[in-house]
Amino acid sequence: MSGAIWDDVLDDVDRAVFEAAGWGRRAGFGRRPVIMVIDVNYNFCGDRPEPILDSIRRWRYSCGEVAWTTGIPAIARILEVARRKRLPVVYTTNPRRADGFDLGVWTLKSHRSDDTVDVRGHLGNEIVAEVAPREGDILLEKRKPSAFFGTPLISHLTMLRADSLILTGTTTSGCVRATAVDGISHDLRVTVPHEAVFDRSRLAHKATLLDLHMKYADVTDTADVLAHLEGLEAGLFDAEFPPAALAAGAAAERAAP
Repeated sequence: MSGAIWDDVLDDVDRAVFEAAGWGRRAGFGRRPVIMVIDVNYNFCGDRPEPILDSIRRWRYSCGEVAWTTGIPAIARILEVARRKRLPVVYTTNPRRADGFDLGVWTLKSHRSDDTVDVRGHLGNEIVAEVAPREGDILLEKRKPSAFFGTPLISHLTMLRADSLILTGTTTSGCVRATAVDGISHDLRVTVPHEAVFDRSRLAHKATLLDLHMKYADVTDTADVLAHLEGLEAGLFDAEFPPAALAAGAAAERAAP
């Protein structure tokens, strides 16, 4: 793709390989999308926009200021339209036991695994206020990168008759990627608006978006996602997902004079 976010990490040989193999074709949006907000908590974002190394001193998973300057604003725009259309919104966060047992061998990958910012009950596990869940949204707790692993996500999606996911959140190379691959493994169309996902590593962010777009998902602009959502009929999921309709009604009542 010309002009893509990953162009500066894609050399001519790799570009030719993808073109020869036929990868990178767009699968297109589905008709019944579910919005996912993956791990946009204080542990992964910090509590304010600041340089990443400063933020990591207090929040060891932090992606730094990119979360606040790019990711969270893009997610907020998507959520505004999604809620107006009464689409299901699924959040994930990842609290753990104090001893880390429920994270398994994942704890071996960081020498700071004894930090307590992701222990159950800590502020670090809360979704940042700017995009926090609202009445009717779904919040899943997970222990592994994929939002599918060990959670009722696929059961919820089946009940909703969802055919597609729009993934936002963090990190691009970790939990977003794992969820995208599991999503297509369940034959769901997956779209990733690149401004609405973020990572603590710029290289990993770009390389992951490249790989996802070539094989597993459509990586596109947030503007494309917003245009698609605006074109959907409001209330597509009302029969399967009454919380969305009820929440919309409650919001309308609160706004009434």
